[in-house]
Amino acid sequence: MGARGRRSGGGDTRAEIIAAARELFATKGFDGTSVRAVARGAGVDPALVHHYFEGKPALFAEVIGVPAGIEDEIAAAVTGPREAAGERIVRTFLMVWDSPEGRARFQAVVGAVATHEEAAHLLRDFVVRSIFARIVGVSGEGEGAGDLAVAAAGAQLVGTGMLRYVVRVPAMVEAEPEEIVALLAPTVQRLLVG
Repeated sequence: MGARGRRSGGGDTRAEIIAAARELFATKGFDGTSVRAVARGAGVDPALVHHYFEGKPALFAEVIGVPAGIEDEIAAAVTGPREAAGERIVRTFLMVWDSPEGRARFQAVVGAVATHEEAAHLLRDFVVRSIFARIVGVSGEGEGAGDLAVAAAGAQLVGTGMLRYVVRVPAMVEAEPEEIVALLAPTVQRLLVG
């Protein structure tokens, strides 16, 4: 006779917990997601979730984390010829979020930050530390774009993500990434470089 109850950790339990959490954060938001619900979704005991993550905020931070190596991608996007910075930044944004996993991650982030200030704070810290800090210097030594210009460029990208991955406006969903790059890059370029 097989063991009864929830399974213990094994296989790729951590990844299964993250996948269950991503789906719940996307559909229920931060407040509506509990560690118990995540454990239930992953088919594990809640204690195992706590074994891998120090509570719900740590689990959310893992869920909103972008793919490995993204900081290198961002660094590559903001270095190089100034006249193509907007194009590189938009292309990098689409590369990260256009995969099925990226879309699910973007949806989870939006669902959570819309419902909980702590989640918004986690995301804000990540964006400021990992993205804005790198983009702010794109226009050259000592001539970096101001905080408002960088935030406005970010708004263009996040708005595009909202319409493409969450609201799913047909024209945005059906557009090829290069079409979006061609339309959006000049605006991001003007905001960041002038």
